[in-house]
Amino acid sequence: MFINDWSAKKLGLTALLTTSIFSLSGQAMATHIFDTGIPADWDCVGNCGVLGANGVVTAAPSGATNYGWVASNTGITGLGLAGIGGTDGTRLRSSVFSSGAGDDLVFNFNYVTSDGSGFADYAWSRLLDDALNEVAVLFTARTTPGGNSVPGFGMPAVAATMSPATVTIVPGGPAWSPLGTYSGSCFSTGCGYTDWVEATYTIAAAGNYILEFGVVDWSDQIYDSGLAFDGITVAGVPIGNSNGSVPEPASVALMGLGLIGLAAARRRKTA
Repeated sequence: MFINDWSAKKLGLTALLTTSIFSLSGQAMATHIFDTGIPADWDCVGNCGVLGANGVVTAAPSGATNYGWVASNTGITGLGLAGIGGTDGTRLRSSVFSSGAGDDLVFNFNYVTSDGSGFADYAWSRLLDDALNEVAVLFTARTTPGGNSVPGFGMPAVAATMSPATVTIVPGGPAWSPLGTYSGSCFSTGCGYTDWVEATYTIAAAGNYILEFGVVDWSDQIYDSGLAFDGITVAGVPIGNSNGSVPEPASVALMGLGLIGLAAARRRKTA
């Protein structure tokens, strides 16, 4: 009876632990990077922040409370891509994260611009190695008075697969607070927003990487532009998340075995 009784209880405890472990993993997986602000170990040069649904930018597609953003409003000079140029802008880089070969980097972005008609502001994302060497230009978005805003014209070829693959602007003066005094304004044809676009990039080699987002004004420093982003994962796990992490499988297993062992010891003492 003792063996059968303990075996039944052990099976029940194992099932309970398994359920709890998966629940814990699910809660950790659901932790969102920007819900409590830009992570402290990320590097912002210029004007960065987080927001919930605001103006033309709807709530984060991941279901998070907040998305991250960068804006050229009150930006820093000299941050444009090499060979493309720009005036003032903002750059945000993640902390270093690890990836295995063949892991998918996935995120969402939304380009918002109050500029237009020949003032070709632009935004981008790049994957860098941990020595800040460029691995890939993931996407570009650019103000244009006609045609596709994503990928941006006159920009480097993009490496990520985007859904939708090409995007024209949703026209009008976009109301969005990171645009500052230009929120709701529109300088001629080309201003608006792209709405959320999903980007996926398969990382070829295992290693340590940094994700970069940037936006700059081009040719002038008025009628600003910005970029919202959200849902950043590698192999389904949030990157650069100082607010929480997914438990390592080995740690979870050891925790479960330890609890089972503790329960068994207590059972023997009372037998």
